[in-house]
Amino acid sequence: MDFERYENCSGFHWDKGNATKNWERHGVSQTECEQVFFNRPFLVADDRTHSQDEQRYFGLGKTDAGRSLCVVFTIRGGLIRVISARGMSRRERRTYYHAKETGS
Repeated sequence: MDFERYENCSGFHWDKGNATKNWERHGVSQTECEQVFFNRPFLVADDRTHSQDEQRYFGLGKTDAGRSLCVVFTIRGGLIRVISARGMSRRERRTYYHAKETGS
C-alpha cells in the first residue's frame, strides 16, 4: 500500500453503517479503531480478496491500552473508513510480533 495515501488522510468516516457494528460484533470501540493508525508499528497490506468494488486494506496494530487489533479499512475522499475491527488471531499476532522484532 502507498503509505502516503493513508497517512495524508484528514480523519475518519463514521456513519450509521459502521459506527456501532464493531462494538456490537467484536467489542471494539471507534476510539480503539482509530488508535491503531497512530501507534507503531502499524502493519498494512492490500486486502485483494475483498477489493472488488473498492480498494480495501487490512492493518495490524495496537491500541493505546495495548490491545492487538486487526482493522479492515478503505479510503474514501481523504477519510479512513473502518469496515471491520476485531482482536488479532493467533497467526496475525505472530506476524505482528515478528515484524516488530525485525523492524520490517
